[in-house]
Amino acid sequence: MADAFFTCRKNVLLAKSTSTQIEGTFAATRGRSVPEEQEALLQQWLEEGAGNLPASESVPAVGKVSVTLTSDWLEGSELLMTSLSDLNSAAEVTQCAGQQLIELHALASSEPQDSAVTELAKLPAEETMAVADSAPWPAVVAQTDHQIAGCVAIDVEVQNEDPAVLAWSIARDAETVPTEPPAWHIQDMVPLCPVATEVPYHEVLWRDWEDLSVQPCVLEQVSKNTPLFEFRVMSYNILAQDLVEQGLDLYLHCHPDILNWNYRLPNLLQEIQHWDPDVLCLQEVQENHYWEQLEPTFKEMGFACFYKRRTGTKTDGCAVCYKHSRFQLISLSPIEYFRPGLDILNRDNVGLVLLLQPLLPEHLDLKAVSPLCVANTHLLFNPRRGDIKLAQMALLLAEIDKIAKTTEGSYYPVILCGDLNSVPDSPLYKFIRNGELSYHGMPAWKVSGQEDFSQQSYSRKLLVPLWPSSLGVTDNCQYIALCQPKKLGRRKYSRNFLLQFRFCDVACERPPQLVLLEGVTDAKPGINGGFFRLSSGVIQHSLNLTSVYSHFLPQRGRPEVTTMPMGLGATVDYIFYSAEPVTNGNRGGEWRRLYRDGALKLLGRLSLLSEDALLLANGLPNPFCSSDHLCLLASFGLEISSL
Repeated sequence: MADAFFTCRKNVLLAKSTSTQIEGTFAATRGRSVPEEQEALLQQWLEEGAGNLPASESVPAVGKVSVTLTSDWLEGSELLMTSLSDLNSAAEVTQCAGQQLIELHALASSEPQDSAVTELAKLPAEETMAVADSAPWPAVVAQTDHQIAGCVAIDVEVQNEDPAVLAWSIARDAETVPTEPPAWHIQDMVPLCPVATEVPYHEVLWRDWEDLSVQPCVLEQVSKNTPLFEFRVMSYNILAQDLVEQGLDLYLHCHPDILNWNYRLPNLLQEIQHWDPDVLCLQEVQENHYWEQLEPTFKEMGFACFYKRRTGTKTDGCAVCYKHSRFQLISLSPIEYFRPGLDILNRDNVGLVLLLQPLLPEHLDLKAVSPLCVANTHLLFNPRRGDIKLAQMALLLAEIDKIAKTTEGSYYPVILCGDLNSVPDSPLYKFIRNGELSYHGMPAWKVSGQEDFSQQSYSRKLLVPLWPSSLGVTDNCQYIALCQPKKLGRRKYSRNFLLQFRFCDVACERPPQLVLLEGVTDAKPGINGGFFRLSSGVIQHSLNLTSVYSHFLPQRGRPEVTTMPMGLGATVDYIFYSAEPVTNGNRGGEWRRLYRDGALKLLGRLSLLSEDALLLANGLPNPFCSSDHLCLLASFGLEISSL
């Protein structure tokens, strides 16, 4: 339950970002505040010494006060936890700065008339408060020293401000309370004013941690006292800033300030830091932001990082980071899906495939754990070009097959993360999960299931073969060069000898009724030396992958969503992992492969949200979630065996 309070703790006053000193208007809250609660907060502020200043210092002549906000939201956001709902509904105050300060101090000097308020005012500053019948949170005293590490001094004009906010935010020169410095310094930040919120985000955007370690297969391992190497994997599309600025029409529902990179970056880093993944797979990572800000910060957090920018003129790409204290790199394979001259692969998407060796503690010297293959990708968005998405996925699976295959022909455990721009139960999703897809004659728009174009008079159909043999990938999503059988004496003649006959009359004679298929029945020699592939209209793979998420929220009766394009919820982000297939099943007459955990076990996951919950929070992004996607997080365990 402690993790579930992440939302509550982070969004108390939306004072989360590490913005530098600014001059401006602090965003006012709306609604009606509770007078008794205001008086209690003011009285507590007075007893802590913040009000014991000479009268000459009570009201600044210029109508400005110095406000100190801590950048460590894990500490500072605990303030006023019980009054968040009231702050979210507080009335907008439109008095001038001087008059408001006078009334504030007059209210502070008056004695509370309610006994309950008096008792609340006498509570110690560090006394804990119970929130929502769960873990207690300490009430943290507002910082007042401009020199304290981890705090940012902000001069704010006191106008349109609620007294309850002023009660904790007005900084004085009284004795300060030391605080921890911010965890990660972010360079090149510019001033940005916090954005007001009208939504109780701690109630709407609640994400629970689901413990799945009670599954029978995991309990069986525990009963056998088999140790597990446990680690967390996060997949997150963080929304490249260039894409935000190129598509502002998609974010008209957002306040302009929350779309600013200097507001979004601290939110994203704090979220990653909070969930503390051991392996981090990011999509839509802008190149200059990666090299200037993200990679230096991640290295301070203990990550080793690898990045692949999209080809062409695109400025974003994919990144995979892992804790170097927990994993060691064995091999790295960046993938470019763009292939010149092939219409099926003419887009600039990319991927990364890593083979990692888990590092065991010193007391487990005589133990061994299998290497882990981690893949990350961002497939094409275009809903009409499912044929391109299938070809891109086939290339990624071929690379995984190459990296993860052992010398015995089996596979190391695989974790596949990414934004696949395809919905659950779409043909592309079924292909990944079931390991097989019959595509011949399928409309291209149907592959991803993003939109329904069935009413259009013309739609592109998937033909056989889906990609030419010159690509060097078989219908089993394996590289031809790696899967050709090696037979002794197969080459009875040298290659140069055979090349002498490739342009003879018999070889160049074309049957008159032969259908022209690029790369198959044309006269162009393939890069693989003329390997002929007879396609059946079915593509397959042998990786046995299943999804971490079920894509349905049984307690709410709604589907899970990971993004909200144009206000419509959809699931397009996934974490797939290796499992052991069991007897296949039928669901409504449809063939479906069933799995159980094998050497790689799913121990837990961070719950997703429904569309209606995100609509209550004004969609994505919002002041709490600084991307148009939700992060995915899962905990795994790898079996540790004896040498």
